[in-house]
Amino acid sequence: MPHPFLSDAWLEEVKRLTDEAGSSVMPPGVQLNLVVTGSPDGDKELHVSDGSFGTGLVDTFPTKLTLPYSVAYGMFISGDQAAAMQAFMSGQIKVEGDMSKLMAMQGQSVRGAGATAVQDKLRAITAVAD
Repeated sequence: MPHPFLSDAWLEEVKRLTDEAGSSVMPPGVQLNLVVTGSPDGDKELHVSDGSFGTGLVDTFPTKLTLPYSVAYGMFISGDQAAAMQAFMSGQIKVEGDMSKLMAMQGQSVRGAGATAVQDKLRAITAVAD
C-alpha cells in the first residue's frame, strides 16, 4: 500500500528497502539535513545518511537544504534533477552550510541495477502527491 511521501510509515519503509537492497538512491557518504516545507503534515525536518532518510536534523552534518514539498517529491521520487536545478536557480531551494559538499554530490552517481531497483521501489511505495 502506498504511503504519503515523508510520512513516518514512508520513512520506515524506505529504511527497510535500502537496508534490504544494500543500495540507495543517494550517492555514498552523503550527509545532508533537509527541511521540507509545505508537506501535508506541515514542515518536516529530516536528514539523509548512509543512503536513507531519518527524522530530525543532525548537528554535525555540514549542509542543510530547505525546499518545498513539491520540489522534494520531484527530486527523490520522480528523479527530476533538472527541476531540482531550476528550483535552486529560482531560489526555491535554500542552502546553509558547506555548499562544496552539495556541489560534489552533484557529480556523483548512484546509478546501477541496485540504485535503479530502489528508485523503482520508492515510486511503488509512495502515494501520488497532489
